[in-house]
This record gives sequence, C-alpha cells and structure tokens, in this order.
Amino acid sequence: MATRENEPTSDGESAGGRPSPERPMVRFDSVTKAFGDNVVLDGLDFEVAAGEKLVIIGPSGSGKTTILRVLMTLERPDSGMIEVGGEHLYHEERGGKLVKASEKHVRRVRGKISMVFQHFFLFPHKTVLENITLGPVKALGVPKDEARERACKLLELVGMEGKHDQYPASLSGGQKQRVAIARALAMQPKVMLFDEVTSALDPELVGEVLGVLRDLALNTDMTMLLVTHEMGFAKEIGDRVVMFDNGRVVEEGPPRQMFSQPREARTRSFLDAVLDHE
Repeated sequence: MATRENEPTSDGESAGGRPSPERPMVRFDSVTKAFGDNVVLDGLDFEVAAGEKLVIIGPSGSGKTTILRVLMTLERPDSGMIEVGGEHLYHEERGGKLVKASEKHVRRVRGKISMVFQHFFLFPHKTVLENITLGPVKALGVPKDEARERACKLLELVGMEGKHDQYPASLSGGQKQRVAIARALAMQPKVMLFDEVTSALDPELVGEVLGVLRDLALNTDMTMLLVTHEMGFAKEIGDRVVMFDNGRVVEEGPPRQMFSQPREARTRSFLDAVLDHE
C-alpha cells in the first residue's frame, strides 16, 4: 500500500508515522452491484490499509458513492465479498462454511464504520448536542453523561464549541457539516466514510470543512475513504488516490504520480476537465 508517497521505514511504519500492517482494514473481493441494467460496481477488487487515507475520484455516476453506500450497508452488493477489520460484512461462518450473514452480524460489523453525507441529515428538532449523543446512547449503550462529555470534546475538535444548545436551522451549511462529522466520530468508528461532504456548501464555506478533514487526516490513525472533487485537497491529504469509472478502478497510485503523471488516458482526460474548472 502506498502511504503519502513515502515508502515504509524499516520498522514497518511510513515516514509519516502511520502503521502499515499486512491485514487490510477494508477489502472488496469481486463485488458487483447493478441497478437494473446499470452496472455501478463491476467485479470490484481493492484493499484499504489500516490508517490509510484513500481518496476516490472519478466522474459523476461512475459508482464512487456506491462503494461507500455498500460499505455502510445502505445498498447490498449483488455478489462478491467485503471484509472490514478482518471480518466479513455480508457473510459469516457457520459449520465451517461462509453463508449469508444474519442481520445481527451485519449490524455488529457495520458498527466499525461511520459515514458523513453530502446533505448533513441532522435531526432538525434536536439540538447540536442531542444530534451527537443520540447514536452513542441508543445504538452503543453509552451512558448519557459519558456521551455528552465526548460530544463536547468532539465539538471542540471540529471548531463548534459553544454551539451545544443551538438547533440546525440556526447554523450555516459549513457548521451543519462540522456537526455531522462530530456525530459520525461519536460512534467511535474504525473506518470513516466521506461522500462529497463539501459539494452542498457555498464556496466560501468549503474551507472550514476541509480544514476539519485535514486535521483528522493528518493527526489521527483512523482509516478514511473520501469521495471528493476537491483535487487540491485530495493531493494534500491522500495516501493513495483511486480513479474510478464505469464501475471499475481505472488507475491508482500516490497523489504525486496520479496528479502529475497519470498512466491512463481516462485519468488524464478526467483530471484535465476537473482541474480546468478549479
């Protein structure tokens, strides 16, 4: 696995200090997904190392978001296998055989993952603090006092301290997205998924959200998969960039190579079109 354009050091860590374990945190094995005649994942194979920051780029409609939605179990794959943290997501072993997993198994493995969406999806009738503590209390059984304490720390982390008692309607788009990031982090995931989290924001608000993501990428060992059209940001924080189109990985590599010397013509044409509009 490439790690921020640095080869692993002799002690098995990248020059940036991140571990490079042999076992992947996320693995897709021949995963397919179609909506009618539209194949959006076409025998997808790829791995994401523990602690890796993987950036997924590609044209709209290429299937990028479906990768995240299948991981989050919002969509079920038609075939293939997915592992998270060394465990199958949609399969489990029974009697020495891999069979379709029970809903209990799927929910448990999915608990390792949190996702931040384009459109926030905050509960409008709940305060900022309530939005963040609801999941840990209801889904994880975290005591309310502990959940509130962690929520306060997360709000400080995302630059939203002092906003505990406000309702989403009083927040800007950038503030809502930062609350959504704090809410996802409150579930204490091993893997964080980010789906075009700046695409619904006014241009002047993009920077504040990218700043939060930058801090998470550079200062935590959390595994992150980011679908984005922010190419400058992708180049800055990605350990590896994957170009995705027509349900397949077209090309992958470290950011420097992908953005300055892409091998594939499809990658070059996509980047030329996107970078011309930045």
